[in-house]
Amino acid sequence: MTAVSLGMPPVPPPPLAPRRASRQIMVGSVPVGGGAPVSVQSMTTTLTADVNATLQQIAELTASGCQIVRVAVPSQDDVEALPAIARKSQIPVIADIHFQPKYVFAAIDAGCAAVRVNPGNIRQFDDKVKEIARAAGDAGVPIRIGVNAGSLDKRLLAKYGKATAEALVESALWECSLFEEHGYRDIKISVKHNDPVVMIRAYRLLAEKCDYPLHLGVTEAGPAFQGTIKSAVAFGALLAEGIGDTIRVSLSAPPVEEIKVGAAILESLGLRERGLEIVSCPSCGRAQVDVYKLAEEVTAGLEGLPVPLRVAVMGCVVNGPGEAREADLGVASGNGKGQIFVKGKVVKTVPEAQIVETLIEEALRIADEMGAEIPEELRDLVPGGATVTVH
Repeated sequence: MTAVSLGMPPVPPPPLAPRRASRQIMVGSVPVGGGAPVSVQSMTTTLTADVNATLQQIAELTASGCQIVRVAVPSQDDVEALPAIARKSQIPVIADIHFQPKYVFAAIDAGCAAVRVNPGNIRQFDDKVKEIARAAGDAGVPIRIGVNAGSLDKRLLAKYGKATAEALVESALWECSLFEEHGYRDIKISVKHNDPVVMIRAYRLLAEKCDYPLHLGVTEAGPAFQGTIKSAVAFGALLAEGIGDTIRVSLSAPPVEEIKVGAAILESLGLRERGLEIVSCPSCGRAQVDVYKLAEEVTAGLEGLPVPLRVAVMGCVVNGPGEAREADLGVASGNGKGQIFVKGKVVKTVPEAQIVETLIEEALRIADEMGAEIPEELRDLVPGGATVTVH
């Protein structure tokens, strides 16, 4: 009988649907659309005029997996900070422009990788399209036409009565048509709404009507929990249909949290290589160990692990052994002890008090065998104060 290889599959499963065909633009060094991987972006919360604080936050976002970052440019002081930020940032910088068309030209001159404009917030913007198209085209800088429900053009609000999906799409395509008249098509579009249902409908309509790359977002999504749910629902629905080329999870929370949620959404859909994934049961009357505590301690202990790894933390003998066998590493707990599985095989049985320490040791050993560089804090610290030696 042929042995069955268990553990993580060697390649991620295919996405749920083929990616929507779209033209490709380059946001600095990051390809967007045209089959390129879906990228995650966020926006700084610092005063852009404070160059050092903004660059520090960009560095934190970059370390968390952010691929494109947007900075607000509401004042002349912010404009003057753009050249240094664009030059020193490790990832492409998008200038976010509202109300002042002249700042668009300044952002292009400053070396920003792209410019986001909100047609509903720029008076007489339509009259400036020819000049903007020429400047952006000459510099090879793409423009995101970012339509928001909260700042929709008054003409469209009068026509539709409120910010409907159709109104958002009409606004975006109208602005695109103005740029197209001047031969400029280096465009990305977003049509954001705070209601995921309206937002999903808007992007579906937009995807049918153009081939521009699309940036997904639920605007004003709310605090961390609510915003995560709204974004996961909306992005999941659209990305599962192949719609979406960049995403931003808008949370009333530190921007690093936006990146964590965005990356997790892409990983869950097989659109980004998984990092650390903890598979743990929701506990129940069958559990013979404190699964909540075990899962939290293992997650905390392996934070920063530089290899993709699925770790199963199971609390009883019903589903535990099966889930543990299908993971790279796992534990099936019961009767005060835990069976430790590595790649589908039981390698040892340890007392409950040693489960977390043992899982971390085994995870580090696997990472070391994969040739990963193990951070010192992971090598030296495990629960209980023991020292981990990686062979």
